Formats: sequence, structure tokens, C-alpha cells
Amino acid sequence: MDPIDFLEPEELLQVFHCKKTEMSCMNNPHTFLSQLRDHNLISDDRYKKVSRIRSKDNMKKALYDVLDWLEEERSQHIKVFWKCVFKDTIMNQYPTLQLLRKSLMDGSFHFDTQLPEKVEIEETDRKKSKEPSEDEGKEKQVSSEKKKKKKRKQRSRSACDLEEEQPGPSSQLTPSPKKKSKKICFSSPVKKGEKSDIWTWAIYKFQLPVSCGAQKGMLNRDRLAKGEKCILVNKQWFTPCEFERLAGKQSCKNWKLSIRCMDTPLLTLIQEGHLKSTRYKGGCKKAKKPLFPSDTFVIVSDETEDEDKEDQESSSEREASPDVTDEEGETEEQPETGSGSSKTVFKVTCGPVAGTLHKKRFASGTCGKCIRTETSWMSPVEFMKEATMQTDASWKKDILWEDKPLSVLIEANILKIHSLLCTCNLCKPDPNDLENQRNDDECCICKSERGEEEEEEQLVVCDDCPRSFHQKCHLPYVEDAVLGDNRPWICTFCVFRSIQSCRYPDEFEREAAMSHRISQHMLECHYLLLCLYIADERRTFATDPSLYLGDYTTVIKTPMWLGNVADKLQENHYKTVGEFVSDVELIFSNCASYNRCNAEFLDMGVRLKELFDEEFKKVFNIHEDAD
Repeated sequence: MDPIDFLEPEELLQVFHCKKTEMSCMNNPHTFLSQLRDHNLISDDRYKKVSRIRSKDNMKKALYDVLDWLEEERSQHIKVFWKCVFKDTIMNQYPTLQLLRKSLMDGSFHFDTQLPEKVEIEETDRKKSKEPSEDEGKEKQVSSEKKKKKKRKQRSRSACDLEEEQPGPSSQLTPSPKKKSKKICFSSPVKKGEKSDIWTWAIYKFQLPVSCGAQKGMLNRDRLAKGEKCILVNKQWFTPCEFERLAGKQSCKNWKLSIRCMDTPLLTLIQEGHLKSTRYKGGCKKAKKPLFPSDTFVIVSDETEDEDKEDQESSSEREASPDVTDEEGETEEQPETGSGSSKTVFKVTCGPVAGTLHKKRFASGTCGKCIRTETSWMSPVEFMKEATMQTDASWKKDILWEDKPLSVLIEANILKIHSLLCTCNLCKPDPNDLENQRNDDECCICKSERGEEEEEEQLVVCDDCPRSFHQKCHLPYVEDAVLGDNRPWICTFCVFRSIQSCRYPDEFEREAAMSHRISQHMLECHYLLLCLYIADERRTFATDPSLYLGDYTTVIKTPMWLGNVADKLQENHYKTVGEFVSDVELIFSNCASYNRCNAEFLDMGVRLKELFDEEFKKVFNIHEDAD
């Protein structure tokens, strides 16, 4: 008997509202989220974003946000929600759902409990806020009027904040200092006995005084969050890296540590949430600076340039504002564009060459290296030339997505060609921007970008391929000394593939390969483990399963996971290749033992094992008949 059939939608919503916190605390909620996605309750993008979260605390917060969104936006489908999560296969993994369904079945959940109303709480708060004296009320009115004036000024600046020579941005430094000093006295947190940090004061809501060595400037918070030139010095805007070079501190290679506000590094302010620097395109989010050859600027034929100008002119007529950024292109999606409207990555082809087009990097045919192949990032025109070796063809017709020309996405307004007047980092890139476009914006192992979650870990970029890595995602781990070194750095994938053909010219038997001392074959083991990390897209095998599976240690006596194998490799615990392989195979055997009744995870383990066996044979040139 299903209790859902006997409950009204209002009662089901009440259960949902009261149990959101308990459901958000469920361990390993990936299967739960998959079930919601399969029943069209959450989108693929929301599912992927939450699934990539590694921290357990952040996963709980993200899951609660998903449930909160469901309550507000999809309440009409509350019966669908409960029916899909009360499936036996789902409840077997989540005791919370079992107890919840049992409480509905035996009547222990009380629907007559009256919850306090939010409106009453808000009204009492308003009453308390109205209690201060008349003098304080007058002061608040004056300050509120000043804030309104500031907000109007800020809005007028935001429309042209990319025009560096306009007087708007510089006026941020010239308000009357006497009036602001009075405002500091009224709004300073020191009066409350808590903090004296100036970045919490109302006067510094939009800007902060910063310094790097002896050089001083004013940092614009909004520009930093957008990834634009954000530090004003002598009426000229600089990116953090440029400001660092201006101060003569370019050897630091980390502007978040070298640039300070009142002796506090910007990294601390970012980590504490006082500043935002997500998706910063100024060239500093990648700690390792690859060498930038002068010939990597986009060079196109006159005919192609003329075509792009026509495209950009036509797009400028359609758009109200000339400053169209790649981030705006992501958010302004049209509902009538079919299957591609919600996508941000598109698989494209041009002749025999295939790649993936990333919407946030697209600007026009020649601006923005938005198509990634196995070897590099390219603009659409460069991608077309790579495939067809032609200079007179139209990239909008020759590049195909799902057997349709790219012009279909442009006409549907999914891909937006930027205006000729656009001055974003894609259309008017400086050398740092061009350098950043050569590599991925996210770590190819954990698939997270710099600035996601609470971590501010920087990316290390390879000089031979488009890949980027976090320091401890790459194998071997990237030492801090490498970050400040201007010499080229090459990842394990590129090193291995460059010497693979001459590494093992003769075929080996499997037993012979397993008996090799691992000290002479660390490169091969690192390569194999990185291949497994990339194939494990959901990071199911990356961390200790006993952390989120309560009964795991009762079934599995010797847990093993990819992160543990990586740590052992890094600390030289293995003596032979066979010991390394034994631990990797233990991961697969544990998966098979624990997931006998879970076909999904069992199949994931089988596919990963097949990949490892296949790559192991290629890496060590194992004879096919060895087994």
C-alpha cells in the first residue's frame, strides 16, 4: 500500500518542508540525485554541478539548495518526487527515506503540527528595527539617501565600466573625504565590539585600498568579480597581474598573496567571502605561466576578416548594449531553441576533425578560442583551417553540430556573435588573456575550476597540450617551486606519449612486467592512474568509500581507492609494479563484492577494470597471449 495515494498534495508538501534538512544529510546522495534527474525533476546541469562537489559539508549544503528549489519551483510535482524516491532500490541505500516512509505508513508523522509563520517573524523584526531614537533614525535616513546616490552612480558606471578613460571609474576616488570619515564613525564595526576590518565598512562596499610593495591603488570589487581590469592607479586600470608587475613583484607569481589590503592578502579576503574573483580572465588564475610565443596571435585571411566584421556588425544592430560578454551569452537562453538551448558545450566536426565548442569562450569566428581538440584550443576559423586547409570557406557552414551547420545555433541566439564595439577579454584580449585561452579553465582530473567551493587552489597548465591540473590532482604532485619557475612545464600525459614508442620496443610477458622495480617505471604507473581518474567522471572510486557508506567496512575488510594508491605512489610505498597493480585490482574486486545487487555501480567497476587492463597492455607492450 502506497501512502502517497492517500495523502493530499498540501500534506506531502508539509512532509517535504519538514524533512528537507534530514534528506540533505544523506550520505553519498548521487543515486538520489540521479533518480530526480531521471524523473525530470532537476536538470542535467544542476545534477552535474552538484555531483562534482567533493566536500561532504558542501554536498549537504548543495543538496539542501536543490530540495529548497524543488519546493519553490516544482511543488506541483510533489507526488512525482515522493513516488520516485520511495522506490525499493532507492530506499535500500538511504535509511532516512526508509524511516520517513515508515512514519507515513504507521501514522507517526503528525500533520496537525502548526509551524510558526514566517510573516509574523519578519514583522517582529521590523518592529525591533524601528525602536532606535529619533536622532538615529535621522542619521539612517541621511545615510540611506547617500547610499541611494551611490547606487545610482554605480549603475551609471556599470554601463561603461570597460571604457577605461571615462571619468566615471576615477570618480570613485574623489568623493569628499570629510563626509566619508563621518560615515566610517557611524558604521564602523568597532563600535559593536566585533571587528575593525575596513573591508566590512559600508564606505568600502564597492572599492578597497590595496597595495603591492610600495605601489598603491584602488580595487573595484565588481570588476574583480567579473574578471576585468579592476585596480585603478593614476586614472589607469590594471589587472591584478599587471598591477603586480607594475609594483615589481612579478616574481611572486601569485597576485592573491602579493597584493594586500591593510596587510591582509587578497587570498584571505576571497576565502572568507569578502571578495569574489570567480572566472577571472586576467591571466593569474593559472599559477604556472607557459611561455607565450609571439606567433600565436590569430592570423586570418582578409576575406575571413571581412566576413567576421559583417557578422559582428549585424549582431551589434540586434543587441541593445555593445558590451556583450561570454557570461551574458550563457544566461540569456531562448526557450524555443530546442535541445541545444540549455547546453554550454557542443560536439562539433569539420571534415575529419572533431572537437567540443564551449559557449562561454565563443565571441566570433576569429575572437575567442572556443573549440577544444585533443591537442589545442582554436577559434572557429582556426578549427576550419585545421580541417579543410581552406581560407575562403564559411566557418558557419563548414563546422557542423549534430549534422547541422553552426549557423543554426547562431540564428537560434544560442551562440551570440559579439559586437565590433565589444571590449571583453575575448574580443580585445591582452597577452595574458591570449595565454589563458591556450589551456582548459578546469582541472582535467577533478573537473572543478579555480574558485569553486571554498578552495582557492590554482591551476597548473601544460605547455604541450590544453590540459590544466590542480597541484595535487596531477601525478606526480606539482611542487610549489614549479609555480614560480618560468621554464616550460609538461604534464605526465605529454611526457609519456612523447617517449612511448621507444620506451618498450620489445614485447613483454605480463609476469615479467609485474616483477619490474617500480622506481624505474613510475612514469607508467602515474599515467595509468591518471587515466583511471579521468575515466571515473563521478569520482566514485576516488575517495574512501567507508566515509559515506556506513556498512562498507563490515562487507569489505581491506578498503582501497584511487586517492590512496596515488598517495602510496607519491610516498614510494610500492617496491614493484605488481604491488601497484595489486592495489588497483583490489579496488575493482571490492566494488564487485559490495555491489553485487547494484548493477549500476557494478558495471562502472567492470568498465574501469577493462580500461585499466587495456592501457596496462599498451603501456608495457604486453603480449596479447600472455594470459
